[in-house]
Amino acid sequence: MTEIRRRPGDGTGGLRQGTATFESLREQAVTLRREGLSRRQIRDRLHVHNNDILNRLLEGEPAPEWTKRPNAKDDLRTRARDLRLQGMTYDQIQVELGCSKSSISLWVRDLPKPERQRSPEEASAIAKRGWERTLQLREDERRQTKEQATAEIEALSDRELFILGVGLYWAEGSKDKPYERRERTIFVNSDPGMIRVYLAWLDLLGVEAEHLRFHVMIHESADVTGAEAFWADFVGGDPRRFHKTTLKRHNPTTQRKNTGEGYRGCLVVRVLKSADLYRRIEGWWCGIVVAASEADHRNRT
Repeated sequence: MTEIRRRPGDGTGGLRQGTATFESLREQAVTLRREGLSRRQIRDRLHVHNNDILNRLLEGEPAPEWTKRPNAKDDLRTRARDLRLQGMTYDQIQVELGCSKSSISLWVRDLPKPERQRSPEEASAIAKRGWERTLQLREDERRQTKEQATAEIEALSDRELFILGVGLYWAEGSKDKPYERRERTIFVNSDPGMIRVYLAWLDLLGVEAEHLRFHVMIHESADVTGAEAFWADFVGGDPRRFHKTTLKRHNPTTQRKNTGEGYRGCLVVRVLKSADLYRRIEGWWCGIVVAASEADHRNRT
Protein backbone atom coordinates (compact mmCIF):
# COMPACT_ATOMS: atom_id res chain seq x y z
CA MET A 1 0.00 0.00 0.00
CA THR A 2 1.46 3.33 -1.06
CA GLU A 3 1.45 6.09 1.53
CA ILE A 4 1.60 9.81 0.78
CA ARG A 5 2.78 12.18 3.46
CA ARG A 6 0.57 15.25 3.87
CA ARG A 7 1.47 18.44 5.69
CA PRO A 8 -0.28 18.57 9.10
CA GLY A 9 -2.25 21.54 10.31
CA ASP A 10 -3.77 22.56 6.99
CA GLY A 11 -7.25 22.40 8.48
CA THR A 12 -8.64 19.87 6.01
CA GLY A 13 -9.01 16.93 8.41
CA GLY A 14 -9.09 13.21 7.67
CA LEU A 15 -6.71 12.15 4.91
CA ARG A 16 -5.36 15.66 4.61
CA GLN A 17 -3.46 15.36 7.86
CA GLY A 18 -0.59 13.00 8.53
CA THR A 19 -0.47 10.07 6.08
CA ALA A 20 -2.93 9.24 3.30
CA THR A 21 -2.91 6.09 1.14
CA PHE A 22 -2.44 6.47 -2.59
CA GLU A 23 -5.50 4.35 -3.22
CA SER A 24 -7.76 6.57 -1.12
CA LEU A 25 -6.46 9.71 -2.80
CA ARG A 26 -6.84 8.05 -6.20
CA GLU A 27 -10.49 7.30 -5.44
CA GLN A 28 -11.13 10.90 -4.40
CA ALA A 29 -9.27 12.31 -7.41
CA VAL A 30 -11.20 10.13 -9.88
CA THR A 31 -14.51 11.10 -8.27
CA LEU A 32 -13.68 14.80 -8.53
CA ARG A 33 -12.50 14.38 -12.12
CA ARG A 34 -15.75 12.71 -13.13
CA GLU A 35 -17.63 15.54 -11.46
CA GLY A 36 -15.97 17.86 -13.95
CA LEU A 37 -13.17 19.45 -11.92
CA SER A 38 -9.93 20.59 -13.55
CA ARG A 39 -6.44 19.42 -12.54
CA ARG A 40 -5.87 22.67 -10.65
CA GLN A 41 -9.16 22.36 -8.79
CA ILE A 42 -8.37 18.77 -7.83
CA ARG A 43 -4.84 19.74 -6.79
CA ASP A 44 -6.17 22.48 -4.52
CA ARG A 45 -9.02 20.35 -3.16
CA LEU A 46 -6.76 17.42 -2.23
CA HIS A 47 -3.64 19.50 -1.51
CA VAL A 48 -1.50 17.40 -3.82
CA HIS A 49 1.14 19.75 -5.20
CA ASN A 50 3.44 17.15 -6.73
CA ASN A 51 2.73 16.90 -10.46
CA ASP A 52 4.03 13.34 -10.75
CA ILE A 53 1.70 12.13 -8.01
CA LEU A 54 -1.20 14.11 -9.46
CA ASN A 55 -0.60 12.53 -12.88
CA ARG A 56 -0.68 9.07 -11.31
CA LEU A 57 -3.87 9.87 -9.40
CA LEU A 58 -5.62 10.98 -12.60
CA GLU A 59 -4.11 8.40 -14.94
CA GLY A 60 -6.65 7.16 -17.45
CA GLU A 61 -9.24 9.81 -16.56
CA PRO A 62 -9.97 12.17 -19.49
CA ALA A 63 -10.15 15.91 -18.90
CA PRO A 64 -13.62 17.45 -18.84
CA GLU A 65 -14.65 19.13 -22.08
CA TRP A 66 -14.79 22.61 -20.57
CA THR A 67 -11.04 22.52 -19.85
CA LYS A 68 -10.08 21.75 -23.43
CA ARG A 69 -9.03 24.78 -25.41
CA PRO A 70 -10.37 24.94 -28.96
CA ASN A 71 -7.72 24.60 -31.65
CA ALA A 72 -7.86 27.75 -33.76
CA LYS A 73 -6.33 25.85 -36.70
CA ASP A 74 -8.91 23.07 -36.90
CA ASP A 75 -10.95 24.95 -39.52
CA LEU A 76 -7.81 25.78 -41.51
CA ARG A 77 -6.79 22.13 -41.46
CA THR A 78 -10.17 21.01 -42.78
CA ARG A 79 -10.12 23.61 -45.55
CA ALA A 80 -6.54 22.72 -46.47
CA ARG A 81 -7.47 19.06 -46.87
CA ASP A 82 -10.48 19.98 -49.01
CA LEU A 83 -8.32 22.13 -51.29
CA ARG A 84 -5.69 19.40 -51.55
CA LEU A 85 -8.34 16.91 -52.63
CA GLN A 86 -9.35 19.42 -55.31
CA GLY A 87 -5.83 19.13 -56.73
CA MET A 88 -4.19 22.27 -55.30
CA THR A 89 -0.47 22.42 -54.55
CA TYR A 90 1.03 23.58 -51.27
CA ASP A 91 1.74 26.98 -52.82
CA GLN A 92 -1.84 27.40 -54.01
CA ILE A 93 -3.23 26.40 -50.63
CA GLN A 94 -0.86 28.88 -48.97
CA VAL A 95 -2.17 31.68 -51.23
CA GLU A 96 -5.74 30.69 -50.42
CA LEU A 97 -5.41 30.27 -46.65
CA GLY A 98 -2.36 32.36 -45.72
CA CYS A 99 -0.84 29.66 -43.49
CA SER A 100 2.68 28.29 -43.66
CA LYS A 101 3.60 25.47 -46.02
CA SER A 102 5.07 23.50 -43.13
CA SER A 103 1.61 23.43 -41.49
CA ILE A 104 -0.05 22.51 -44.78
CA SER A 105 2.41 19.63 -45.23
CA LEU A 106 1.51 18.20 -41.82
CA TRP A 107 -2.20 18.47 -42.51
CA VAL A 108 -2.34 16.90 -46.01
CA ARG A 109 0.72 14.67 -46.33
CA ASP A 110 -1.43 11.54 -46.24
CA LEU A 111 -3.45 12.70 -49.27
CA PRO A 112 -2.49 11.92 -52.90
CA LYS A 113 -0.10 14.37 -54.56
CA PRO A 114 -1.65 16.32 -57.47
CA GLU A 115 -0.05 16.17 -60.90
CA ARG A 116 2.28 19.05 -61.80
CA GLN A 117 0.48 21.40 -64.21
CA ARG A 118 2.73 24.50 -64.10
CA SER A 119 6.21 25.45 -65.17
CA PRO A 120 8.86 26.10 -62.49
CA GLU A 121 8.55 29.85 -63.15
CA GLU A 122 4.78 29.79 -62.61
CA ALA A 123 5.20 27.74 -59.46
CA SER A 124 7.82 30.19 -58.16
CA ALA A 125 5.47 33.13 -58.77
CA ILE A 126 2.68 31.39 -56.89
CA ALA A 127 5.03 30.59 -54.01
CA LYS A 128 6.08 34.22 -53.82
CA ARG A 129 2.45 35.38 -53.67
CA GLY A 130 1.76 32.80 -50.99
CA TRP A 131 4.65 34.03 -48.85
CA GLU A 132 3.56 37.64 -49.30
CA ARG A 133 0.06 36.68 -48.23
CA THR A 134 1.44 34.90 -45.16
CA LEU A 135 3.53 37.93 -44.20
CA GLN A 136 0.51 40.21 -44.56
CA LEU A 137 -1.63 37.98 -42.36
CA ARG A 138 1.12 37.88 -39.75
CA GLU A 139 1.41 41.65 -39.80
CA ASP A 140 -2.37 42.03 -39.45
CA GLU A 141 -2.34 39.62 -36.50
CA ARG A 142 0.59 41.46 -34.92
CA ARG A 143 -1.15 44.82 -35.29
CA GLN A 144 -4.45 43.49 -33.92
CA THR A 145 -2.74 41.97 -30.88
CA LYS A 146 -0.97 45.24 -30.12
CA GLU A 147 -4.18 47.24 -30.48
CA GLN A 148 -6.05 44.90 -28.13
CA ALA A 149 -3.23 45.05 -25.59
CA THR A 150 -3.11 48.84 -25.81
CA ALA A 151 -6.82 49.02 -25.02
CA GLU A 152 -6.26 46.93 -21.87
CA ILE A 153 -4.19 49.73 -20.31
CA GLU A 154 -6.47 52.41 -18.96
CA ALA A 155 -5.63 55.56 -16.99
CA LEU A 156 -2.63 55.17 -14.68
CA SER A 157 -2.98 56.06 -11.02
CA ASP A 158 -0.20 58.08 -9.39
CA ARG A 159 1.00 54.98 -7.54
CA GLU A 160 1.04 52.89 -10.71
CA LEU A 161 3.10 55.56 -12.47
CA PHE A 162 5.38 55.79 -9.43
CA ILE A 163 6.10 52.04 -9.36
CA LEU A 164 6.51 51.97 -13.14
CA GLY A 165 8.97 54.86 -13.06
CA VAL A 166 11.14 53.26 -10.39
CA GLY A 167 11.42 50.06 -12.42
CA LEU A 168 12.03 52.03 -15.59
CA TYR A 169 14.86 53.99 -14.05
CA TRP A 170 16.49 50.93 -12.50
CA ALA A 171 16.44 49.24 -15.90
CA GLU A 172 17.74 52.16 -17.97
CA GLY A 173 19.20 54.75 -15.60
CA SER A 174 22.74 55.16 -14.31
CA LYS A 175 23.69 53.22 -11.15
CA ASP A 176 25.98 53.90 -8.23
CA LYS A 177 28.95 51.52 -7.94
CA PRO A 178 30.72 50.45 -4.70
CA TYR A 179 34.07 51.20 -6.32
CA GLU A 180 32.94 54.57 -7.73
CA ARG A 181 30.31 56.86 -6.28
CA ARG A 182 27.81 57.78 -8.99
CA GLU A 183 24.86 59.14 -7.08
CA ARG A 184 23.48 61.03 -10.03
CA THR A 185 20.08 60.67 -11.68
CA ILE A 186 20.84 60.15 -15.37
CA PHE A 187 18.54 58.39 -17.83
CA VAL A 188 19.49 57.44 -21.40
CA ASN A 189 17.19 55.99 -24.04
CA SER A 190 16.35 56.15 -27.74
CA ASP A 191 12.62 55.37 -27.41
CA PRO A 192 10.50 58.57 -27.36
CA GLY A 193 7.70 56.69 -25.57
CA MET A 194 10.03 55.65 -22.78
CA ILE A 195 11.39 59.19 -22.49
CA ARG A 196 7.81 60.50 -22.24
CA VAL A 197 6.94 58.08 -19.42
CA TYR A 198 10.17 58.94 -17.59
CA LEU A 199 9.54 62.69 -17.80
CA ALA A 200 5.97 62.15 -16.53
CA TRP A 201 7.44 60.21 -13.61
CA LEU A 202 9.89 63.01 -12.78
CA ASP A 203 7.00 65.46 -12.86
CA LEU A 204 5.08 63.21 -10.44
CA LEU A 205 8.08 63.30 -8.10
CA GLY A 206 8.04 67.09 -8.17
CA VAL A 207 11.24 67.55 -10.21
CA GLU A 208 10.98 71.00 -11.77
CA ALA A 209 11.74 71.52 -15.45
CA GLU A 210 14.55 73.99 -14.79
CA HIS A 211 16.44 71.22 -12.96
CA LEU A 212 16.60 69.07 -16.11
CA ARG A 213 19.43 69.06 -18.64
CA PHE A 214 19.52 67.19 -21.93
CA HIS A 215 21.98 66.19 -24.57
CA VAL A 216 21.92 63.92 -27.60
CA MET A 217 24.18 60.92 -28.19
CA ILE A 218 24.34 59.87 -31.84
CA HIS A 219 26.62 58.37 -34.48
CA GLU A 220 28.57 61.00 -36.38
CA SER A 221 27.45 59.53 -39.71
CA ALA A 222 23.76 60.12 -38.91
CA ASP A 223 21.62 63.24 -39.35
CA VAL A 224 22.90 65.01 -36.25
CA THR A 225 21.11 68.31 -36.88
CA GLY A 226 17.80 66.57 -37.52
CA ALA A 227 18.14 64.49 -34.34
CA GLU A 228 18.91 67.57 -32.23
CA ALA A 229 15.86 69.35 -33.65
CA PHE A 230 13.64 66.32 -33.05
CA TRP A 231 14.58 65.90 -29.38
CA ALA A 232 14.42 69.64 -28.68
CA ASP A 233 10.91 69.74 -30.10
CA PHE A 234 9.95 66.52 -28.31
CA VAL A 235 10.79 67.70 -24.80
CA GLY A 236 9.59 71.24 -25.58
CA GLY A 237 12.37 72.71 -23.51
CA ASP A 238 14.56 75.78 -23.58
CA PRO A 239 17.45 75.19 -26.04
CA ARG A 240 19.79 76.50 -23.34
CA ARG A 241 19.01 73.33 -21.34
CA PHE A 242 20.57 71.25 -24.13
CA HIS A 243 24.27 70.55 -23.76
CA LYS A 244 26.66 69.76 -26.59
CA THR A 245 25.82 66.62 -28.55
CA THR A 246 28.05 63.57 -28.03
CA LEU A 247 29.12 62.04 -31.34
CA LYS A 248 29.92 58.34 -31.60
CA ARG A 249 32.79 57.67 -33.98
CA HIS A 250 31.79 55.65 -37.02
CA ASN A 251 33.56 52.33 -37.48
CA PRO A 252 33.66 51.53 -41.23
CA THR A 253 34.34 47.83 -40.52
CA THR A 254 30.94 47.36 -38.89
CA GLN A 255 27.54 47.78 -40.47
CA ARG A 256 25.05 49.59 -38.27
CA LYS A 257 21.40 48.56 -38.39
CA ASN A 258 20.11 51.65 -36.56
CA THR A 259 20.06 53.84 -39.66
CA GLY A 260 17.46 55.66 -41.75
CA GLU A 261 15.03 58.46 -41.07
CA GLY A 262 13.83 56.90 -37.81
CA TYR A 263 17.27 56.90 -36.21
CA ARG A 264 17.69 59.89 -33.90
CA GLY A 265 20.27 58.56 -31.45
CA CYS A 266 19.67 58.59 -27.70
CA LEU A 267 18.51 61.38 -25.41
CA VAL A 268 20.33 61.80 -22.12
CA VAL A 269 18.16 63.26 -19.34
CA ARG A 270 20.11 64.54 -16.32
CA VAL A 271 18.61 65.88 -13.08
CA LEU A 272 20.78 68.54 -11.45
CA LYS A 273 21.84 68.12 -7.81
CA SER A 274 20.14 64.75 -7.69
CA ALA A 275 22.19 62.69 -5.22
CA ASP A 276 19.31 62.61 -2.72
CA LEU A 277 16.85 61.66 -5.47
CA TYR A 278 19.13 58.85 -6.62
CA ARG A 279 19.38 57.46 -3.08
CA ARG A 280 15.59 57.45 -2.79
CA ILE A 281 15.27 55.70 -6.16
CA GLU A 282 17.67 53.00 -5.02
CA GLY A 283 15.74 52.64 -1.77
CA TRP A 284 12.41 52.45 -3.60
CA TRP A 285 13.79 49.74 -5.85
CA CYS A 286 15.01 47.74 -2.84
CA GLY A 287 11.53 48.08 -1.34
CA ILE A 288 9.96 46.75 -4.55
CA VAL A 289 12.31 43.75 -4.54
CA VAL A 290 11.45 42.95 -0.91
CA ALA A 291 7.70 43.31 -1.54
CA ALA A 292 7.86 41.12 -4.65
CA SER A 293 9.84 38.47 -2.78
CA GLU A 294 7.29 38.40 0.02
CA ALA A 295 4.43 38.16 -2.46
CA ASP A 296 6.16 35.28 -4.24
CA HIS A 297 6.69 33.52 -0.91
CA ARG A 298 2.99 33.88 -0.07
CA ASN A 299 2.03 32.45 -3.45
CA ARG A 300 4.27 29.43 -2.92
CA THR A 301 2.95 28.58 0.57
